[in-house]
Amino acid sequence: MSTEMQEFPDEGEIVVVTVTKIGDHGAYVGLDEYNSIQGFLHISEIAPGWVRNVRKYVTEGEKKVVLVKKIRKAKGEIDLSLRQISKDQQKKKLLDVKRHEKGKGIIKNIQDKAKLSEKQIEEVEDKIFSKYDSVYDAVIDIGTNGIKVFDTFGLPRETLDVIEEVSSKIKLPSVEIRGVLEISDSSFNGIENIKKQLQDAEQKGGVEILYIGAPKYRMSVRAPDFKSAERTLKPILEDLQKNIEKNKGTFVFTREESKKTRGD
Repeated sequence: MSTEMQEFPDEGEIVVVTVTKIGDHGAYVGLDEYNSIQGFLHISEIAPGWVRNVRKYVTEGEKKVVLVKKIRKAKGEIDLSLRQISKDQQKKKLLDVKRHEKGKGIIKNIQDKAKLSEKQIEEVEDKIFSKYDSVYDAVIDIGTNGIKVFDTFGLPRETLDVIEEVSSKIKLPSVEIRGVLEISDSSFNGIENIKKQLQDAEQKGGVEILYIGAPKYRMSVRAPDFKSAERTLKPILEDLQKNIEKNKGTFVFTREESKKTRGD
């Protein structure tokens, strides 16, 4: 393919590349998302400070996340930088790529199960991208809120049933906030009061309470994101503390390390 017809990234864009050749002054790479068009990673842009040996930082066949510094389309040249990319940017880009690949697999699965033509599956994709940034985001929304989120798309019922089935098999991302409750109740039926309050708390979606040993209990709250988890946890703790202190009891909640799981 000629450089005139080749699609180029934008300057400032973050891309994934595969190292193809290493020289004394840097490394040549292929841009994975742009038909492996060649770019160059100069030795001065590989790592902070003085780089004596390029191979210490990159190896042939290795994938890297880099920044597009400068493009000269007339010459077909793309200058890249590895040292200007943070670890967080690397993680986010690799996650985006992983979700994009997962989205392609989901679309293929829907096409095969619903027996859709290329034109029909393209129409489905167009409708998804009119509302979502990715296919992955769409199926996560379905998994969280149901197939009704596709109601405005006007898709056939048979196609919606397949999309719902495929989406149901995708593991949803979630977070978990954990902590240890230390509570006592000085009233006549204090033990029963505590038991009832903890049972009421467990009726809230995503809440689990485990007995450790008097007066300690471990509480965990699961939700799609930390904001939702905090929104669930806060009123539960407030009600518990209010009822416990009303009976001249003691209330302490000590947070433990929160956990985050990805659905991919």
